[in-house]
Amino acid sequence: MISSATTGASAAPIASERTLSDPAVQAFWLLRIGFTVAPVLFGLDKFLGLMTNWEHYLAPAIDRLVPGDAHQAMLAVGVVEIVAGIVVAVLPRFGGYLVAAWLGGIIVNLLLLGDFYDVALRDFGLLIGALALARLATSIAPDGLLSRR
Repeated sequence: MISSATTGASAAPIASERTLSDPAVQAFWLLRIGFTVAPVLFGLDKFLGLMTNWEHYLAPAIDRLVPGDAHQAMLAVGVVEIVAGIVVAVLPRFGGYLVAAWLGGIIVNLLLLGDFYDVALRDFGLLIGALALARLATSIAPDGLLSRR
């Protein structure tokens, strides 16, 4: 390996040289775990309804666009969220973008609803975190599959 002292420039370590003591690797794993667990739990709750009445968060304009009633729409949302969490676990560089896009859709829905601006702003912060995960994944775990570098 060529050291930065030899080249005169600071060179970031390649992925295979990074360890769990590297702050970037730690940030990657925090985001990967969080964006795996949260969507799966939210998705499961669309079926269980323990946290809230999810239909309450569906904008009427969106409800009119999707087939079926609001409950059926929320079940479909639950499936998508579970799948998104699994994709983050397996392929975080794609899953991060998938979750970011999904959060973008949620934000649009909340803005159309004309309420829950606080939740929309929180979801915007999560969207930024999902994008950060996708970017970190390209250097920390470029091969994706449950890499522990």
